[in-house]
Amino acid sequence: MTTAFIAEYKTEIIAEYRQQKATADAALARVDEQAFFKRLGIDGDEHTNSIAILVKHLGGNLRSRWTDFLTTDGEKSDRFREREFIEQAGEGHREIMQRWERGWQIALDTLASLRPEDFARTVTIRGEPHSVMRAIHRNLLHTAHHVGQIDLLATLVSR
Repeated sequence: MTTAFIAEYKTEIIAEYRQQKATADAALARVDEQAFFKRLGIDGDEHTNSIAILVKHLGGNLRSRWTDFLTTDGEKSDRFREREFIEQAGEGHREIMQRWERGWQIALDTLASLRPEDFARTVTIRGEPHSVMRAIHRNLLHTAHHVGQIDLLATLVSR
């Protein structure tokens, strides 16, 4: 890979992450606090995710994957992924949104800090080796998937 290719790739990836965040933020702006926590399904089925759960999960995923991206496994020992899918007492809209913003900030800062030589490295996610490009794409696809869910749910619950 040439330095020019890496620079262009990095610019495009950062732009795509920013677009995903803008899409999600626009969706989040359409919902009030009640809609933020609303679960669709029969009688609020606990197996469906609210926007709050998706925001909490994605914020946790971004923080875990992008913190010390080049030097530690992408699944951090302090993440507790399963808790991201549970509504916890005392966890309000503000706290969830703070985690969301923190995850995005870590991801965008880390992407911006990558140097051309970093793209030749191997990172791990859940003990599995990934090229830096593969890890980026894996996370971008995961992010886009959940942003799409957030956007759809925002449309459905704000009617």
